[in-house]
Amino acid sequence: MRLLFFLSLLTPLLAVADDVSDWARARVRAQKEGLATTPVGTPGETDPVTPTIWRERTIIPFWKEKFPGGPSVAPSFTPPASLAPLVRAVRAGVVNISAKNEGTSKGLGSGFIITSDGLVVTNNHVIERAQSIVVRLADGRSLEARVVGRDPEVDLALLRLTGAADLPVVTLGNSDELEVGDWVVAIGNPFGLDTSLTHGLISARERIIGVGPFDDFIQTNALINPGNSGGPLFDMKGHVVGVTTAIMNQGQGIGFAVPVNLVKDLLPNLRDNGTPVRGWLGVTVSEVKDSSESVIVDVYPESPAARAGLQAGDRLVAINGKPVEKYQQLLRRIAIQGPGVVVKLGVVRNGKVINASALLTTRPSAGPTKTMMSGGRVDSLGLVLGELEPSEGQGVRIEAVLPGSVAELGGLTIGDVIVELNRVKVVSLRQLQETVAQTPAGEPVLLKFTRGEVSRYLALKRRS
Repeated sequence: MRLLFFLSLLTPLLAVADDVSDWARARVRAQKEGLATTPVGTPGETDPVTPTIWRERTIIPFWKEKFPGGPSVAPSFTPPASLAPLVRAVRAGVVNISAKNEGTSKGLGSGFIITSDGLVVTNNHVIERAQSIVVRLADGRSLEARVVGRDPEVDLALLRLTGAADLPVVTLGNSDELEVGDWVVAIGNPFGLDTSLTHGLISARERIIGVGPFDDFIQTNALINPGNSGGPLFDMKGHVVGVTTAIMNQGQGIGFAVPVNLVKDLLPNLRDNGTPVRGWLGVTVSEVKDSSESVIVDVYPESPAARAGLQAGDRLVAINGKPVEKYQQLLRRIAIQGPGVVVKLGVVRNGKVINASALLTTRPSAGPTKTMMSGGRVDSLGLVLGELEPSEGQGVRIEAVLPGSVAELGGLTIGDVIVELNRVKVVSLRQLQETVAQTPAGEPVLLKFTRGEVSRYLALKRRS
């Protein structure tokens, strides 16, 4: 009885299995017939195609896709097969610098030769406070050097080698032609290892990192290690486009170099004066919001600007034929020039372009540079402030706004004048700094500031 019972159960299952087998055989037969009539392959192929029992899914791309034999996205780009020819051509002009002070401290850095009689460019911090400087050339010779001139604010120094003649030199290029994505090579002496090479890309230009009033750095991911400071940054033509200067400790592959065009503007000043003597135009300038233009707010009496005929309301758009896009550029291009230099100014007045020339004089000591270096910073707000001249009234002027700060996020800009803090008139920089310091972190401070003839209020939360 049990056997008959199980057989009765299996009979329907076997019938279903037969139906499934018939269905599967029919599907395979249909698939084979379909493949025989419609072969899969490139047009014109007659080779037999191995049949499959699945259906291929055709995907129509909705993105831009490279197809076989298609043109390059950048047809003019040719990646270098090797950097060896470039390195061989320029490495003789790169030097190792060793500086000693009165103690046992010894600093190592790099530099590069710009004249055959032994002028060498390096960073100021490499030779600062040094009592003796020894420069080792690529051919192994060691020569003593003395400081010709230095500029701590730009972190540059110019050295003179003793007894030098017919030295190999590097060629200074044009950093204004650099573009983000350009290849660069850094050659220096990291950790005392002679003429070591790293390469990378230009990551950004005109970086402001808050180290000084003349911030204008090239950012690169070419590795810059201790000992690279003062060394050259070369482009793919073998021209120096920057002086490697700083690294960001918080991240790898983030290095900074002083643009060589800024260096070229400064070199005559250092050679002739030894210490940086800043040129002065004699204007108070404010940036126009949502614009790249710098508007003259005030012209100092008997200043170079006044003698050149500049007026309040004029817009400075170019210096020596180069566009002025930011107040920071204006400050650098004027101050880097020494007194006695004639600069050509492009000015827009009432919609018309006016060309003017100004003979720069010595920059007064009470200015943005002195303020930046002598304690005018309010780091919890991200501001660098300077005192006003007595004739300008009460308040403090914003000389710099640190990137990413609450002041930048609040819309403050260079040239704004803070006249009140928490409804109390600002009479000095010290008063403002003390009031801000007494405000708990995270609590707002209320600023009243003027921009041109307009007064505004702004609440900023103090950071710790």
